[in-house]
Amino acid sequence: MSGVVVHLPQGCSGADGGEPYGDPVTLRLGPGEAARFGRGSSTVPVELRLADPAISRLAGEIRVADDHWQLTNHSATHSYLVENPEGAGEYLRVPPRRAGAPVPFEFSRVVLPTRSDVTVSFQVFAPDHVYLDPDAMGAPWGRPTVTAYSLDETAVYFLVLVALCEPRLRDQSRVAVPTTPQIVERLRGHPACGTLTARAISSHIDYLAEEKLRIGAPDLREPGRSERRNGKREEIVGLALRFGLVREEHLTLLPPLTGAGGRERQSMR
Repeated sequence: MSGVVVHLPQGCSGADGGEPYGDPVTLRLGPGEAARFGRGSSTVPVELRLADPAISRLAGEIRVADDHWQLTNHSATHSYLVENPEGAGEYLRVPPRRAGAPVPFEFSRVVLPTRSDVTVSFQVFAPDHVYLDPDAMGAPWGRPTVTAYSLDETAVYFLVLVALCEPRLRDQSRVAVPTTPQIVERLRGHPACGTLTARAISSHIDYLAEEKLRIGAPDLREPGRSERRNGKREEIVGLALRFGLVREEHLTLLPPLTGAGGRERQSMR
């Protein structure tokens, strides 16, 4: 099984809470690895630093199992919520002092209570969910066959993948892969994507490349990182189209095209 990707959109610096907002933090955890979260201090180190004074120094811990992840709540008074942003309000509550609560969602948002009207949360992309090959179901011998690329066509990351592939599916040519702002705008009319930010889209793209399609991630710290990021998008689209992971019928999942560009494309079909 592959690991978990944890993304904190806004971090925190300083041993005693520090500045309320800092650089985003992204962690990759393999099976058996853990990351602690909370306000932290010089004597209580945490991998995910959360700034609100209502959050404990050591608020909780994420631990990765083979095919899921677990959440431990160290608070003696506060419950935490694990939301499924891709479900219809689906969530689970992790009560105080609960250890190792298993989380079944493939994409989750962990929400902690605060004293303000702004919630503190971070995102967790779960281990790669494996699906059995339907043609091999019920076979009486041997190890069951699994799918090479386990994509959930109802997930938001799949909508992002379809939006990346859309220009080439419609035009059948080597047109440019859409940029992050273009994907944000393209998905804005979808009920599940109206509030998606550019940063969230980038997280979905990283998840597709590194977890779902297993494309090597470029080192974005080196010079020319924008070219390598574009190269990763090209690889995602190329692989998805070569293996038929995204096909023309998937375009119906996207919001209808509007404006002159949409009318022109529809007339070409």
